[in-house]
Amino acid sequence: MQRVVRTPTNRFASEERGNLVARKWQNWARTASATPLDVVAAVDPQQLAAQVERAAAAGRTIRVIGSGHSFTSTAVANDIMITPGELTRVRAVDAEAGRITVEAGIDLTTLCQVLDSHGLALTNMGDVRVQTLAGALQTGTHGCGRDTGTFADMVVGLELILGDGSIVRVDANNDPDLFNSARVGLGAFGVVTAITLAVEPRFRLHAHEFPASFDETTASFDAWTAAHDHVEFYWFPHTDKCLVKHNDRTYDEAQPPGKFANWWEEDFLSNTVFGAMCRLGRAAPGYIPILNKAAARVLSERDYVNDSWLVFTSPRNVKFKEMEYALPRSSLIPALTRVRKLMDDKNWRISFPVEVRSVPADTSWLSPATQRETGYLAFHAFDRTDHEWFVAVEEVLREYNGRPHWGKMHTRSHDDLAPAYPRWDDAMRVRDRVDPNRVFANDYTRTVLGD
Repeated sequence: MQRVVRTPTNRFASEERGNLVARKWQNWARTASATPLDVVAAVDPQQLAAQVERAAAAGRTIRVIGSGHSFTSTAVANDIMITPGELTRVRAVDAEAGRITVEAGIDLTTLCQVLDSHGLALTNMGDVRVQTLAGALQTGTHGCGRDTGTFADMVVGLELILGDGSIVRVDANNDPDLFNSARVGLGAFGVVTAITLAVEPRFRLHAHEFPASFDETTASFDAWTAAHDHVEFYWFPHTDKCLVKHNDRTYDEAQPPGKFANWWEEDFLSNTVFGAMCRLGRAAPGYIPILNKAAARVLSERDYVNDSWLVFTSPRNVKFKEMEYALPRSSLIPALTRVRKLMDDKNWRISFPVEVRSVPADTSWLSPATQRETGYLAFHAFDRTDHEWFVAVEEVLREYNGRPHWGKMHTRSHDDLAPAYPRWDDAMRVRDRVDPNRVFANDYTRTVLGD
């Protein structure tokens, strides 16, 4: 078993973790906080199993935190809080079979580095890599892709501690109902202690980024997603401009952006300048349309080739709040067009671009992409600015049978979520079986999953 050593690259992930000072915990976005009665650092599954058994006997509750990168209160623990601690080990790597088993607290940056050292890579990733693997999995984290999409679909095995303290290992053949419920389980089906992923030989991505009009982008999106491995775009509110990204698999030699070009695009423009523009917009909202138009005018075309995990993800240093909805794929562009009109009609002032992605259907019962090809619309509000407009946008997206991202802001409850998930009742029966006393419940799980 390989113990993971934190590297300088990893310190960014550590700094991004939710802050825990004098038992006061706060998530990255400052949208959720907790004051746990007890804080326990994970050492190994046996220690955690004993902790769960004691908590169950005493009628207490347990929640496990990750990096604190969810915007909802899914990780909030006001009784016993478990931190990743030492639960970050690499248990096994089988390059020939394309399998890796790691403990739940490993962060995605470290996981990618370990895989790279074995000539392997994750099939797909989201936008950032500071999350713990279990946290990304439990909230339904996803990327974009024609053939691949969600983290949950890369999982082939889970090790869990159930509500009575027992340790179980599940997969598609061994308790498939628990496997299908717990892959995206909000921590409500047990403490995930280890995850086995299907991985593949290391590959690179040829990235092509370019500006385009809103009309061209929305009209071409279906054709682009059929022609390219990964497609996403960002629409800048108050403008007719989008930034489009096509990523295609390649085994060509790496041609990464030069150090200056990368600093200019990823650090200076995307974080330093963008952050300054957002702060100006917060102080003087009337300037936001002008600032967005200025930002859209400096969008440029660029091509580069790099290792997949370095292309999929990029730094996010500007703090924000986020709501994201998963829609039937056929409703994606119609819903975006309606939201654009709503924004214009309401005269809202929105600094952040709207992110648009799509993925194939997946099989996890509580995944927002379950059993249907899915398009995602993500909306952002700058730190410490009004985000009440999320509610009005959410009302539109609900008309399209939208499902909220579990780790991002929304107002939904179990009563209206249940009809949106074909296997909801099956998942709730599994929950009753593995955690009948709700050892793993908090206010958020009670709201979205029920008591």
